[in-house]
Amino acid sequence: MRTVTAAESAPTTYPWAVHAQELRVKAGRHLAVDGLDLTLDTGVHGLLGPNGAGKTTLMRALATVVKPAGGKLTLLGEEVDARADLRRIRRGLGYLPQQFGFYPRFTLREFVEYMAWLKEMPKAEIPGAVQRAIDRTGLTAKAGARMKTLSGGMLRRAGIAQAIVNDPAVLLLDEPTVGLDPEQRLDFRDLLRAVGIDTCVLVSTHLVEDVVAACTDVIVLNEGRLVHQGTVDDLIAQGGEGDAGDSPAERGYSALLRRHRAEAAR
Repeated sequence: MRTVTAAESAPTTYPWAVHAQELRVKAGRHLAVDGLDLTLDTGVHGLLGPNGAGKTTLMRALATVVKPAGGKLTLLGEEVDARADLRRIRRGLGYLPQQFGFYPRFTLREFVEYMAWLKEMPKAEIPGAVQRAIDRTGLTAKAGARMKTLSGGMLRRAGIAQAIVNDPAVLLLDEPTVGLDPEQRLDFRDLLRAVGIDTCVLVSTHLVEDVVAACTDVIVLNEGRLVHQGTVDDLIAQGGEGDAGDSPAERGYSALLRRHRAEAAR
């Protein structure tokens, strides 16, 4: 594997972190993302939508796991197409999918080190970066434990550790709080707020309260289309007392989906 120089790994300024125009992405034969326009930059962006809305497919496209079926996608200033240098783009990404693989006999430290190596981090930087990622996810005491011995919540935090180990410019987290207990979710929100100061973070979740607590803005998808993008206050303003939900944000979310479905049915 080619060694990445310090100059190549240095931070770069981009016009935007993520920019999509009329983006279309398929999940199998199904068009799961259909004509999406989206621009994201520094901050923590919450991605909401019902099951089948296209959230995971969008995250996979932004992680360069699947190729767009149409439209235009630009990541870190580079258009993702047949000519794109995906290895270079991926050095600036961090990604936690809903399900991630690992070698059960690896220790947690070995797992995060291996992921740092796959991301082509400079060799000299890996030990310190691995320790920081483990510490930031509250797993310091488990660094020497084998992956197969970790609980579900710990495995999820290990997945977050590998996603942030390279200090990515774009961090993509798909359902990151699954398996976390309430205290761990509070710690995770603190981590998101800290990372989002100088990183573009996109968090896909079903938990509206996590979005309200940690995100600077909210994106709502339904059937592969953009329903709403705005601040948390904008989301809350969409709902009223008669809408479904236990909180103002949930009522705003349900009101947006109800109106979108009504318009689509016309």
